[in-house]
Amino acid sequence: MAENNNNSNSNNGCDLPIKRVRPQEEEEDAMDGVDGGYPSVIPGWFAEISPMWPGEAHSLKVEKVLFQGKSKYQDVMVFQSLTYGKVLVLDGVIQLTERDECAYQEMITHLPLCSVPNPRKVLVIGGGDGGVLREVSRHMSVEQIDICEIDGMVIDVSKQYFPEIAVGFDDPRVTVNVGDGVAFLRESPEGVYDVVIVDSSDPIGPAEELFKKPFFELVARALRPGGVMCTQAESIWLHMPIIEDIVSACRQTFKGSVNYAWTTVPTYPSGVIGFMLCSTEGPAVDFQHPINPIEKQESNVELQRPLKFYNSEMHTASFCLPAFARRAIGSNVQPPLS
Repeated sequence: MAENNNNSNSNNGCDLPIKRVRPQEEEEDAMDGVDGGYPSVIPGWFAEISPMWPGEAHSLKVEKVLFQGKSKYQDVMVFQSLTYGKVLVLDGVIQLTERDECAYQEMITHLPLCSVPNPRKVLVIGGGDGGVLREVSRHMSVEQIDICEIDGMVIDVSKQYFPEIAVGFDDPRVTVNVGDGVAFLRESPEGVYDVVIVDSSDPIGPAEELFKKPFFELVARALRPGGVMCTQAESIWLHMPIIEDIVSACRQTFKGSVNYAWTTVPTYPSGVIGFMLCSTEGPAVDFQHPINPIEKQESNVELQRPLKFYNSEMHTASFCLPAFARRAIGSNVQPPLS
């Protein structure tokens, strides 16, 4: 049996205790199958395998499968892992784990919200786990939070198995819309939102439309002058052609700033995920230098859930591109217009 380490590891950003397994017991456990119906290269382990990252797979040891279901749109699974807590999987792809979700949820939310003064109306497309809502709710200036998630099962499962993440749904400022995000934007009034956050899965299946120029045009239409969008924008290690296409589409659509940032999430393929940040024509937005620091709001409000990953230094650093990425997209990102 695995031994529990009751002390939080200082390198574990989301404070989940790490279980350590003696080598002999780990070898014995690897021989035991876990009946769950998930793809496996080692019995008892979940392996994330996809044509979007050919030739590699990321595996987590499974302690127990907690939920399996099939919605109208995708396969949904939750399992208890050995070292990353509970894990949410959609169509065989890890969406979040309890241990490292903070690195994604906090960055995709606070990169845009800390770049504009006093955001009041926020729209979240996707994000059915509630993590982005949880982070938006930290901002006291926000008066209205709309979310449009296509899959109601994701919301229900998240509320049941990830209550500390789905707590974002409890905010009275939140209005939940279950449906297609593209259709929702088509019906939205023009220029109503300060910030639109697109928390999508990869550009296959139900999220495919969310990476194309017509969708970005709908987002730009829904934003006020100087309003900002932040969307999940894949890994610089695995998806540079996709990123180049996203940058190109956004450059054609948004007339303000266009920037690419990235962060580390250990359980995402390559351990890296990126964000596309764009602003509409209007008051200039300098994404690289936050003007609405969430740390100051935290110091004035007693919070039960302090930030675990994001800070202003991480905000600025996230826009630094490695040389190969700078060569590919550096000339196509642009500073705020004067």
